[in-house]
Amino acid sequence: MAKIIVYNNDTDRMEIFHRGENEAMPYNQDATLTVGEFRGSSASPTLWTTKRAMEAWNATRRAYGAAIPLRYAFKRPYEGGHASQSQHSS
Repeated sequence: MAKIIVYNNDTDRMEIFHRGENEAMPYNQDATLTVGEFRGSSASPTLWTTKRAMEAWNATRRAYGAAIPLRYAFKRPYEGGHASQSQHSS
C-alpha cells in the first residue's frame, strides 16, 4: 500500500491517498496508470505528484490513443537512474 501525496492545483491543497500497487493513480482516467507503474523500481512508501500532472497524463493518453509504455514515473535521485534523464518521468 502506497501513500500518495497529490497537490491539487484547483484547491491549492495537498491531498493524501492510500492505494495498492494495482490500483489507478488518483485523478487517473480509465485506470491507464497504476500505482505500481508510477512507482517503478522505487522502494519509497510515499509517492507524490500533482493533479495537473495526472490530467496531463490523461490528455496525452487520449491523444496517443493506445497504451503508453512507462518504465517509471517516480524515482528519487539516490535510487539510481541516468544523470541526463529526469528522475520523475521517462
